[in-house]
Amino acid sequence: MLILQKIFMTDNHDIKKLLDEINYFHEVTNRISEKKPLDILLNEIMESCKELMTAEASSLLMYDEVENILWFEIATGEKGKEVKKVKCNMGEGIAGWVAENRTPLLIDDCYNDYRFNKEFDMKSRFRTHTMICAPMIHKDKLIGVIQVINKKTEPVFSDRDFNLFNLLASQCAIAIDNARLIEVQVRQEALNRELKTASAIQKNLLPDKLPDFKDIEVYATIIPAKQVGGDFYNVYKLNDNQTLVIVTDVSGKSISASLIVSTICSAIITYFKLKNDNFELNEFVDCLNKVLIDSTTSDKFATAWFGLISHNDKKLKSINAGHNAIFHFKRNGELTELKEGGLFLGITEMEYKEETLSLSKDDLIYFYTDGVTEAMNSAQELYTDERAIKLIRNNFSSEPKIIIDRLISDIKSFAGDAEQSDDITCGIIKVL
Repeated sequence: MLILQKIFMTDNHDIKKLLDEINYFHEVTNRISEKKPLDILLNEIMESCKELMTAEASSLLMYDEVENILWFEIATGEKGKEVKKVKCNMGEGIAGWVAENRTPLLIDDCYNDYRFNKEFDMKSRFRTHTMICAPMIHKDKLIGVIQVINKKTEPVFSDRDFNLFNLLASQCAIAIDNARLIEVQVRQEALNRELKTASAIQKNLLPDKLPDFKDIEVYATIIPAKQVGGDFYNVYKLNDNQTLVIVTDVSGKSISASLIVSTICSAIITYFKLKNDNFELNEFVDCLNKVLIDSTTSDKFATAWFGLISHNDKKLKSINAGHNAIFHFKRNGELTELKEGGLFLGITEMEYKEETLSLSKDDLIYFYTDGVTEAMNSAQELYTDERAIKLIRNNFSSEPKIIIDRLISDIKSFAGDAEQSDDITCGIIKVL
């Protein structure tokens, strides 16, 4: 109210005209306070400023806090578009001075003001005579600068115009800051919806139920660190004699990793359809590696373990593509690490080596991703392979599901309140 009182006291023009301007001011402030996209709001602010001040042109410069510069978000008037993308350093020109000093200016003759930068006029072929330039500040934060140029009905802007424009600048700062917050909220809500959809799609890629076998029992689980992740596992019953177990861990997290998981799943399904009657493990891994090389960027890759079980002769062929060592537990306490294979998938073409081992009754094959061993507690200590191995040995005679459930429970107990930093995937194959 104090500013409005000053507006009334500083000029003796026709009261009706003044009241019309005040009413229009309230109309403008109400309009810019409505929820709307930022780009629409900025256009509306500029048009409203020009009309309210009966100015030839108006400009709005947004403050970039990161680079500490101003840049023309938009400019209106006959030549406005030509200065739309011009950057302005803090302290440079009238707008830069106003932003740096956070002080409004009323200038009757810009060409006689040392702060005025004639470069903008030269670029736009527009002649600036008089100007009001005001900082937009909200909660002591600089939002930007607005200015109106050349009064249409008078040679210069009046003190009443100056006071009214400063009040409008404060309202614009609030409206822009609110619009930014709304846009962030809208983008976050949209992202959450996309992540929810992506999460549902990724869950569909995982098996609802693993196949049943007479000679082996398999159980596995995955606990994503985020809504979507880069871990994947599955058990494929290729035919009556062959079963393929796969676990992969894509570099990175969230959406980019989940996209690569989808690519891996698509490649696997396609290969099975083409080679369902003649499966060769080496050829399969080589094909999957080439697909990832062609479909991902150089900084994206996947570690993986492939275990092909031959039920007739109780053999396991193993290829480890840059993955954590897979552990083979025997009843007599013997522990073997399956490491043979090659580099990560998606890095370079190479010949992957396979190793073969014989399976005996009660043998356990433990497969997992590094989210298990690298699970961290509040003291930044790692869970480690050694702790997982000890737990499995202590529960060696239990069913695979019981072993995995106890492993997950132990990981959670170890981590405590610490945030889960990576996807956790683990599984057990038990020979019956």
